[in-house]
Amino acid sequence: MKTLRVKTAAPAIAAVMILTACGESGGSEAASEASSEAASAQLPNGMTIKEQIEARQGQLEKVGDAFKAISDQLKAGSPDIAVIQEAAAAVPEATQGMADWFPEGSGPESGIDTDALPSIWENMPDFQEKVGNMQEAAAALNTAAQGGDIAAIGEAFKTTGGTCKACHDDYRLDD
Repeated sequence: MKTLRVKTAAPAIAAVMILTACGESGGSEAASEASSEAASAQLPNGMTIKEQIEARQGQLEKVGDAFKAISDQLKAGSPDIAVIQEAAAAVPEATQGMADWFPEGSGPESGIDTDALPSIWENMPDFQEKVGNMQEAAAALNTAAQGGDIAAIGEAFKTTGGTCKACHDDYRLDD
């Protein structure tokens, strides 16, 4: 009986191996074409998916740079309030329209490198609420920074950072 199973299984295993090999080379070409098509697909806002993802990544990098500048100053022995004020003003500006940066089709399914998780589109109301919370906290951070009180800035920075973390915990890869 064992010999019969081997004889019966061998052609099936060979067929699976051949199909797998074909699928891997042909599949990656097909996936690459699909990714390219998705990247160039036009969104209702007139941007391609690739342009949309790159634009949001660029804006989020601006926010990250501003947060780093504020953090560095808050850790310094003598913080430069002008640097903090400039960076804090940049955050609300950089996040204007943030809820619209994530249109349907601009997630990982597009084939374009993004840290945005599918859970954004699966739970858009919660995501938008978290974006709103972040924008409110960023406005409060800017107000505190323009006032010049380092203690108030520190508290507002901590609150704003918490809103970023709350969103990243659920909606960002590798964070």
